[in-house]
Amino acid sequence: MTSPMPAPSAPVPAPPFVPGAVLRSPVGLGRATAALLGLAIATDLFACVADVQEMNVLGDFVDGVRGEGIVHRAQQADTLNNAAGHAQAWTLIATAVVYLCWLWRVRVNSEAFDQSAHSMRRGWVIGGWFCPVVNLWFPRRVVLDTWDASVPWGARTGHGWVNAWWTLWIVGLLTGYIANVSMEAAHHSARLLRNAAEQMLFSDAVDVAAGVLAIVVVVRLTRMQHRKALAGQALAQAPAPAFG
Repeated sequence: MTSPMPAPSAPVPAPPFVPGAVLRSPVGLGRATAALLGLAIATDLFACVADVQEMNVLGDFVDGVRGEGIVHRAQQADTLNNAAGHAQAWTLIATAVVYLCWLWRVRVNSEAFDQSAHSMRRGWVIGGWFCPVVNLWFPRRVVLDTWDASVPWGARTGHGWVNAWWTLWIVGLLTGYIANVSMEAAHHSARLLRNAAEQMLFSDAVDVAAGVLAIVVVVRLTRMQHRKALAGQALAQAPAPAFG
């Protein structure tokens, strides 16, 4: 006698869509954020070129090279470094504004998918970046909670991309700070200035890598939310909510 086949288990229903919640498409802001992050990467690469030029000039000073030629090269290196610094600063400001708008949008959307995934209040979406000390980990926590709430129901939650991006972001911040302190403490010593330029080159290179990973995080999180909303996975027993 054959045993009866076991009945297939019913799929676990998705948590109900939060009543009154309105989803707003993150696609436009996501694209703008990715584009500005790409521009920030370009300015960091420009800064790397300026760092190398400054290192070469300072290396010649250390080796005892003198004359009008090296003075002219030093002036060019200073001009290039100033231009790179201004480009980085203005691009960072523009990118930060748009990025925070995007992060607020995806955080609010993710509350419609799963309110229980969030361990921090909404205010920390912005404030977490500006409060000393806690800005070393609060923004990462906000992004991770938003990521967890946005993954498809039943899918595994992986934090590799977010953790890699945040690690490089912190390394870039710390090494940049150390390079600036070293530059100020050099006291016109060509050897110490060259060491500081090497540290700055490393910091700018790390920023390039962090920028690439930031684009990956923005694109993937935006895509997850867009697909989840269109698939109706934010609702248990209703059509997919339209983006407002």
